[in-house]
Amino acid sequence: MENYHITKSDNGWDLKKEGATRASKSGSTKAEIIELAAAFLQGKTASLKIHKEDGTIQEERTYPRSADPVKSRG
Repeated sequence: MENYHITKSDNGWDLKKEGATRASKSGSTKAEIIELAAAFLQGKTASLKIHKEDGTIQEERTYPRSADPVKSRG
């Protein structure tokens, strides 16, 4: 499973593959980059960590949802 991160950058927000130096996608707002990330990760098996402006993790998503290793009862 590939790991991606959405982080704050000088020009807005970036989607980067873990270990990469360049962004896969960039957006001016967090909402825009989350939308771009969902489209970019379509058809891939990946983990997406969405960070707050201070760098802490706000949320984690798995694509596709069925690949999520954590099963919950509701």
